[in-house]
Amino acid sequence: MEKITHKDIEGQEGGRIVMGLFGSVVPKTVDNFRALCTGEKGTGQSGKPLHYKVRTPTHTQFNGRGGESIYGDKFEDENFSLKHEAPLYLSMANAGPNTNGSQFFITTVKTSWLDGRHVVFGKVLEGGDLVKKIEAQGTNGGTPKTKVSIADSGELKMDEL
Repeated sequence: MEKITHKDIEGQEGGRIVMGLFGSVVPKTVDNFRALCTGEKGTGQSGKPLHYKVRTPTHTQFNGRGGESIYGDKFEDENFSLKHEAPLYLSMANAGPNTNGSQFFITTVKTSWLDGRHVVFGKVLEGGDLVKKIEAQGTNGGTPKTKVSIADSGELKMDEL
């Protein structure tokens, strides 16, 4: 399990979002996310700004426009077995087929139009209220109303939940 702690929502500590990952269905995609969150691989670092639509930043460019994966510049779509069937699913963002990197997003509504286009690989287990607070900072232009950053991220073992 991953934990991502968000701070600096209007200068306040935001809290923590805990995500469960579907490693038995999409192990390569899960390992990319997990290793970037822990800093085990890639160039991830604390204090990453968030982009509109509860999209996580790229770990290499820090601007919401893509970045490298732990497998190199981009990697292929693993499969589309899991669906965007409800809010709070964690999914890969991409620029088209087989262009996965280090950008991810959390759905805030059912997004079935993304099925077959973006790989679902996790679900928010705790902190759904925080996801909504972060979403409320979004604007139509893509620049958040206030700075929202991931202060720290890492991995929780199942017995730590």
